[in-house]
Order: sequence, then C-alpha cells, then structure tokens
Amino acid sequence: MTATTASESTATEGTLTVPGATLHYRLAGSGPVLLLSQSGEGDADRTVDLVPHLTDTFTVVTYDRRGLSRSTLDDPARPVTMADHADDIALLLAEAARITGTDGTGGAAPEPALMAGFSMGAAIGLQVLARHPGVLGTLIAHEPVMPNLLPPADRDEHVAELRAIQAAHATGGAMAAFPAIARHLGIDPRHDTTEEGLTPQPMTPRRVANFDFFIGTEFTAVTTDGLDPAELAAAARRSGTRVLPATGRTTRPDVHTYRCALALAGLLGTEPVAFPGGHNGNTAFPRATARTLKALLGR
Repeated sequence: MTATTASESTATEGTLTVPGATLHYRLAGSGPVLLLSQSGEGDADRTVDLVPHLTDTFTVVTYDRRGLSRSTLDDPARPVTMADHADDIALLLAEAARITGTDGTGGAAPEPALMAGFSMGAAIGLQVLARHPGVLGTLIAHEPVMPNLLPPADRDEHVAELRAIQAAHATGGAMAAFPAIARHLGIDPRHDTTEEGLTPQPMTPRRVANFDFFIGTEFTAVTTDGLDPAELAAAARRSGTRVLPATGRTTRPDVHTYRCALALAGLLGTEPVAFPGGHNGNTAFPRATARTLKALLGR
C-alpha cells in the first residue's frame, strides 16, 4: 500500500494491492467509516460533489473499481467477477480501518463499516454481505443491479435487457449503448433535473474507456452472478448487518433496478427507503443525498 496526503487538509489518496489488481482510493473527513460504491462507470471522481457534504460526519472512502480509471488489472484478459469486487471492498475497508485506527489494534473491537452502494455498487455491497459477514454494520442498497432478486420471468427479462445493451455496445461502442442504458434505467435526458452548481463531468476518453469496461466486462459479471437470494437473506440474519433497500423517488416502478430494490425489501421483511431523484440521484442531487445519508446513518 502507498498513501499520499492530497491538497485538501483532511483527504488522503493511496493505492492498495489486492489479488489480481491495484486499487486507487481516497479517504476524506473524520468519524465512522462510510464507503461509497458507485454505479456504472463511476470512479472516485464521480462523487466529487457528494463527498464534501459528508466529511463533517464520516470518514468517507471512495475508490475506482478494479479495471476503472486508476485501478489497474494484473491480467486485463481475466474476467472480473462480483466476488472479486466484494473481496476488494473487504480489503479496502480493512485498510481504511488501519489508517483510521478503528481496526481493533488498540484493544477495542474492530468497528463494522457503513456502506452506501448505488446500482452496481449496491449489488457489490450485497456480495460483501454474503462473502464477508461482520465487515458491514449498515448497508444501503440503492436500486441494485441484481437480476437474481427477481422472479424467474422478470429475471430473464432483466438479463436480456443487459445483454441487448452489450450487443449494441459491441456493434457501435459506448455511444451506441447510451440510449439503451437510459431506457433500461428509466432516464429521460430531455427532462433530467439536477441541483445547481454541480462539477461538470464531460465524456472524456477515460470515462468512455470506463463505460467500455463496465458494459463489456462488468455486465457479464452481473448476468452470470450466482448469488442466491436465500443465501443472501441467511447471511443478513447471521451477520446482523442492517440492510436498507433504497429506491429513487422519481424512478419509474417498471425499471428493473427499482423492482430489485422492492424484491430485496420483501426478501428481508422491511420497507425500502426513498432517496432524492431517480436511479442516478446521488450524482444529480448530491446535497439532498447527503442529507438523506446522514439521517439514515447518523451517529
């Protein structure tokens, strides 16, 4: 591991070597550790507008998933799995606990971390719950991309949509896939609203490369994932992790990820919580999202 202090007085950037990859991460703030796991092609920079509204309450961990931006793969030809992503988070949280002194080395019990996962990040969080019980104290799973949560017919429809997006991407690249992704997530760019003053996020070559990896590689990780809902429910009971399924207030109820969140709530016998905006509300409404996170996760 290497770490360097960033220009912000409370921010630290570093790299962590994990099996098969090297992860780039960022820590900012103070308080309980809260890991934000992004959706889609999102790397640590996609939460630049959200993190500053959380650092007065939490030590916020953001990172680039393996294969995105600054997180490199030892063997780019090797498939990336959901299990890989979950194991990465467990190791990253252990490193964050070491840096913040909450790993139990001083005699106290290690503190379970908080995690808010969005879309792909939410599905990864559910994998962490199943593979690494006790690592998370609370998990917010916002509209997880997890077809296995749905009944068979809906699951097959969800998988077929994802594979159709992959086919469009294989033919015409990321730009050809964007309209299909927007339809899949219930996003209408013509009527998209956001908070004011957001940091521009142009479609740079790095973001296009991240989309290529997300669609070409990580969609396959999602559609071939074998995590069973019954196993997930049992893991939640055993671990004692508080799981909060979440939906966007403006997401259409027929969107598959919205239905996955409802299915997760039904599986766990709880009610979903509502977040501002739609599927990408955490980037479109960062201030409101921060208020919601603080209300749900506050000390």
